[in-house]
Amino acid sequence: MLRSATEKLHPFLQRPRVGYFSMEIALRSDIPTYAGGLGVLAGDTLRAAADLGIPLVGVTLVSREGYFRQSFDDAGRQVERADPWQPEVEAESLPAKVSVAIDGRQVWIGGWLFVVEGSSGGREPVVLLDTDLPENLPQDRLITHFLYGGDLAYRLSQEIVLGIGGVRMLEALGFRIEAFHLNEGHSALLALELLRRSEHDEDEVRSAEERYNAPRVRARCHFTTHTPVEAGHDLFPYDLVQSALPGFVDAATLRRLAGDDGLNATRLALNLCGHVNGVAVRHAETATRLYPGYHVSAITNGVHPATWAHPAIARLYDTYCTGWRNEPERLMRADARIPDEELLGAHAEAKRALLDLVRTQCGAELDPRLPLIGFARRMTQYKRPELFFTDVERLKAIAARAPFQVVFAGKAHPRDEPGKRAVEALHQHIHELGATIKMAYLPNYTMETASALVAGTDLWLNTPQPPLEASGTSGMKAALNGVPSLSVLDGWWVEGHIEGVTGWAIGGGIGTEHESDPGPAAGSLYEQLERVILPLFARSSDWTKVMKGAISRNASVFHSHRMMRRYAAEAYLVEAAGEAAG
Repeated sequence: MLRSATEKLHPFLQRPRVGYFSMEIALRSDIPTYAGGLGVLAGDTLRAAADLGIPLVGVTLVSREGYFRQSFDDAGRQVERADPWQPEVEAESLPAKVSVAIDGRQVWIGGWLFVVEGSSGGREPVVLLDTDLPENLPQDRLITHFLYGGDLAYRLSQEIVLGIGGVRMLEALGFRIEAFHLNEGHSALLALELLRRSEHDEDEVRSAEERYNAPRVRARCHFTTHTPVEAGHDLFPYDLVQSALPGFVDAATLRRLAGDDGLNATRLALNLCGHVNGVAVRHAETATRLYPGYHVSAITNGVHPATWAHPAIARLYDTYCTGWRNEPERLMRADARIPDEELLGAHAEAKRALLDLVRTQCGAELDPRLPLIGFARRMTQYKRPELFFTDVERLKAIAARAPFQVVFAGKAHPRDEPGKRAVEALHQHIHELGATIKMAYLPNYTMETASALVAGTDLWLNTPQPPLEASGTSGMKAALNGVPSLSVLDGWWVEGHIEGVTGWAIGGGIGTEHESDPGPAAGSLYEQLERVILPLFARSSDWTKVMKGAISRNASVFHSHRMMRRYAAEAYLVEAAGEAAG
């Protein structure tokens, strides 16, 4: 086993790489090392890098017990169960172990190698860190078991393993790392590990006050921040940090870099990364207001085309937009080249597959002739999952004149009580309105479920509370399959929206403050649905124009290959050059 892993590892050690650190990475739908959009984006990043030959190495936790497997009780309440997997079946054991000190204990870290393959045959290594080793105490063997589980002490231990242990593991395996990419603040401690090591740099003269070579650390580190929502930013009390990492760096330096109120992982990353970006133009503007004094550029997210295009849609692209898998820009020709009837036929195939899934998992029979609205995402308050039902009587009146159907999916974090109540409320609406509007809620939202939804629905609905949507890649996946969006103007939709061409906006402007009253947004949603979208759906040729607009003007732009080319040019190459100059 070790020889096999060493042999598989060898080709990846031949050239310098970017260390891509993320608490979650969606390697495959059935490997539960992801919770939602952050992990799926990380997986698409690695798949695109494999296609383009950009040398990365992913670093994450093995998450043996996964996030959770979701089901519902009779009242529609979310039920959570462990979702374990076996890394020894899906990955190769790595020939190295490293240790970190946590609370005065030596915690050993092993690892597994998983190889991500792109659509063009390229390959990228992913290191899955694992503390379930016989050398460790029982409590430490569990550190890498549960994705986003446990209390603050457990989460800090995970971030020590990911950031500090990850850097040490790459070094022990023989990787040559030119730059580090921190995908959200969970891995900020890797920069602290680099800072600690810089104390002994002797090739640069510093004053006595400059104990650490922070500029060298910044030259090697890039940070992508993904959310303006406070709950998405880790904050650890300093007494907890000092207990877990006593004397790791001096206390004054740590407070200067990570904030006075506790170790703020986002603040630490902002101070120790030379390049910082948000995940959409709108999000970068919001982040700049949140973090005054820091420059936050914008690299808008994208989705991996070959992963998210339904097979029937992909066959169309293979015929009419040859080369789209590696040059998704070629999809801009879709509106002129793809025959309407063939696009409608491919979409009908995807829709039948989704309706079969709904029938199997929910026992609901939906009509393939009626328009089908999809709403699927992490169920949390700022996503406003209940906005659609703000005025139930008006919704029923619209459906009476022009029938439509809705499919929901999404998990609420086990500790997010408002999110869990929203899941229950959606089930109640489905039950109470069943005689008027056919609806279903697919359980256990995974990559596989998402693939069926973004391809098989006719309209993609997104109702976040502005300006809290960072990017929102589900609408990009829908556009890739010719499914237009009806969305609030926030996140990526500010850039992708062309009214009546790629989809439709909810609300006329772009707010800068949190909306406390859902009424205006709901009213706009109903107006668009009743007066524009449902009548247009009845006119097949007009609807097909919008489907093609979504492909040619959205899918051709909002893809992972464009995103990765920008990371390479604006972050990785710049950091590598800066390190060489340093």
